[in-house]
Amino acid sequence: MKKFFTTLSNIWKIEDLRVRITNTLLFLLIYRVGSFIVLPGVNAASLNSSQNKEGLVGLLNMFAGGSFSRSSIFALGVMPYISASIVVQLLGIAVPYFIKLQKEGESGRNKINQWTRYLTILITGLQAIGYLKSQVSADAMLISNPYFTILNTCVLTAGTLFVMWLGEKITDKGIGNGISLIIMVGIIAQLPGAFVTEFNNRTTGAGGLITFIVEIVALLGVIMFTILIVQGTRKIAVQYAKRIVGNKQYGGVRQYIPLKVNAAGVMPIIFAQALMFIPATVAQFFPNAASNGILIALSNYNSWEHNLVFAILIILFTYFYTAITINPKQMSDDMKKNGGFIPGVAPGNPTTSFIDDVISKITLPGSIFLAIVAIIPALASMIGVSSIFARFFGGTSLIILVGVVLDTLQQIESHLLMRHYDGLMKTGRIKGRTAVPAASGATPPVI
Repeated sequence: MKKFFTTLSNIWKIEDLRVRITNTLLFLLIYRVGSFIVLPGVNAASLNSSQNKEGLVGLLNMFAGGSFSRSSIFALGVMPYISASIVVQLLGIAVPYFIKLQKEGESGRNKINQWTRYLTILITGLQAIGYLKSQVSADAMLISNPYFTILNTCVLTAGTLFVMWLGEKITDKGIGNGISLIIMVGIIAQLPGAFVTEFNNRTTGAGGLITFIVEIVALLGVIMFTILIVQGTRKIAVQYAKRIVGNKQYGGVRQYIPLKVNAAGVMPIIFAQALMFIPATVAQFFPNAASNGILIALSNYNSWEHNLVFAILIILFTYFYTAITINPKQMSDDMKKNGGFIPGVAPGNPTTSFIDDVISKITLPGSIFLAIVAIIPALASMIGVSSIFARFFGGTSLIILVGVVLDTLQQIESHLLMRHYDGLMKTGRIKGRTAVPAASGATPPVI
């Protein structure tokens, strides 16, 4: 406990770190206050009974910190921005113009960010119209259409752009990745209510207090397992040749390229979830089709058909996203330019093949891990855990929480170590999402 308070004291002594943490907390407070401001022309008293918190709506509501179900001005949160970022990343693979921008350094990144913002406005406008038509019932509207739709489409678009601006300010003036922190705060905001709901269900119904304690222990075990895999790396030794310049010797040292077991992060789950929403949409357009039973089964969150297809898609998308974010050819070329080589492997194509083979081997357990984590919430629901509490047993929410917390703690520890203070831990260091040396060729995921 003394070590803990000493660490907090050291954090507060560093002026830059103290200002960054304070700014982060203030920006997040602004976001949380805004998430309770209801859209103009909406009767808040009529929303509670009309909102469905299951399935897709429940997932979006979790990411938005409850704003989705409250019809807040931040109801859409940062999800349109995330969607736009994914689209731009994919365009950077297939469209020559965006491929060229990626190679132009800082100016290219600025143009890509500008295109992402434009696309965010377009996606937010379309999603806002769909949200108002599907989630706000007629008895909750205090203003007649079409004025209600036009007004609140503008408000929702402005709200998403403001949240995006808050995220960028947190990244610039605060600590950690702003967009990720906003999503994390939204997820954590749902945790106390989920705990209370599950506790009441167990103490007043089946299972009792012992079952609730077992669930908490299981949740902690899943979190520990997730941390272990998220931080897991396969280190490739790189030897740099010696160079004599004057009377000094340069190089001749051995470094390591840490290839992450879960290099794709949470993106494969997001891609797979987007595809798993298609069967439910198709079933609505063809209610009398002979294959409608299969579509309903695939859209059922707790069915084995849904979870099997979901797991297969995650494994496939893990390989896909890893392939587009890690470039073994670029890693090999950069090592060769810097006079580095992998011991026992010839430079050039053999090095590229070696790195590609290692990535393929470690991606398999990483993809299986993601698939298991993604279907754990469904398995928890099948054994009686409430759907709200079950979402914290895995899936996108758990990986985001673990990744963002590790990333933020790693940045705080870097500030401490740079100023010759002890780190956050007595032994070892928080690895989190540390930078990959020696030109990894990897682009960090959006989330």
